[in-house]
Amino acid sequence: MRDLGTRRAIDAVWRIEAPRLIAGVARLVRDVGLAEELAQDALVAALEHWPGEGVPDNAGAWLAATARRRAIDVLRRRKTGDRKYEELAHMLPTEQAPPGDAAMDDDVGDDLLRLVFIACHPVLSREARVALTLRLLCGLTTDEIARAFLVPEPTVAQRIVRAKRTLADQRVPFELPGGAERASRLSSVLEVIYLVFNEGYAATAGAAWMRPALCEDALRLGRVLAGLAPEEPEVHGLVALMEIQASRFGARQTATGDPVLLPDQNRALWDRILIARGLEALARAEALGGVHGPYALQAAIASCHARALVAGDTDWRRIAALYAVLGHVDPSPVVELNRAVAVGMAEGPAAGLAVVDGLRGLPSLAGYHLLPAVRGDLLARLGRAGEARAEFERAASLTRNDRERTLLLERASRL
Repeated sequence: MRDLGTRRAIDAVWRIEAPRLIAGVARLVRDVGLAEELAQDALVAALEHWPGEGVPDNAGAWLAATARRRAIDVLRRRKTGDRKYEELAHMLPTEQAPPGDAAMDDDVGDDLLRLVFIACHPVLSREARVALTLRLLCGLTTDEIARAFLVPEPTVAQRIVRAKRTLADQRVPFELPGGAERASRLSSVLEVIYLVFNEGYAATAGAAWMRPALCEDALRLGRVLAGLAPEEPEVHGLVALMEIQASRFGARQTATGDPVLLPDQNRALWDRILIARGLEALARAEALGGVHGPYALQAAIASCHARALVAGDTDWRRIAALYAVLGHVDPSPVVELNRAVAVGMAEGPAAGLAVVDGLRGLPSLAGYHLLPAVRGDLLARLGRAGEARAEFERAASLTRNDRERTLLLERASRL
């Protein structure tokens, strides 16, 4: 029983400390793949020592010191030079000093930020960035990532291996980019966090309507990034969006996991603390000059829903106006489809339908299930039941999410 408790403690420590540990080691060895291997070596050492010796008071520092020793051994074998070896050996704690209070911890903020930028480097594909980020910064196993995105585990493993190899082959430096490069790289970082959150908020496929654990991982990453880059308005904009969206978790599905759409949600179940945090982050983004940033604009839209105590109080005209601005800042057919929903609520279903019908011929939306879903809703409100039913059935045939398919077919049958 004691061993089981120790194993659980080790698992908990690893989840918390792994990103810091990998980031600190990567600064020394300049290789993300090798850093992860050395960090896992430290985990194996903990599994060997802690059941008998007990979990150290400063478990993270113990792991850091162990991983650092492994790094020095590797660098010595690679004959990187006496000067570098002496430099690293000097970082080791003495017999009298508690392990782990050396330079690795001094720069942990910068190290984590570097690791974020490397895991989301543009030389990697979007899928590889997502997988590597979840692996290195969220501590998820390949099996957990595979189950979250409903892809085979070997596929995820190959993406991660290829991503590490690409970073090594491209000689991506373990350093923070500056100036214009940092701004462009930041957009890649934010996109990955946004994609992870969205997949958790509305699962693309499978039997679950939501995967809250992914949202929690994305939100945790966003909060860490906001602390590491406090002057970046879009970081705060994304955090604001995620905080406000996450506030609805308790109302977005029934006890059996069935979806509950926004107009039907019990807003008393919304988390007011998360809403307050989101509004604070939004104010911060706007104060930093990010009022027209894509994530800040989406957060402003979410705030309109959060401020309405009942669905009927929602300021749909403001939402439609914000989507219009977002469409100029970050043009997208999906943004325009969302604007159609807001126009339909603010000006009536006929006005919304006119916007939707302008999108029907776009190849990028040809297989997008929400286009017929939105059109079906607007047609139903206009009393065109037969057409609406056909649209809901078409939407059901396009979605890969089982819960959403059931919901759409139920809406069709009620017509």
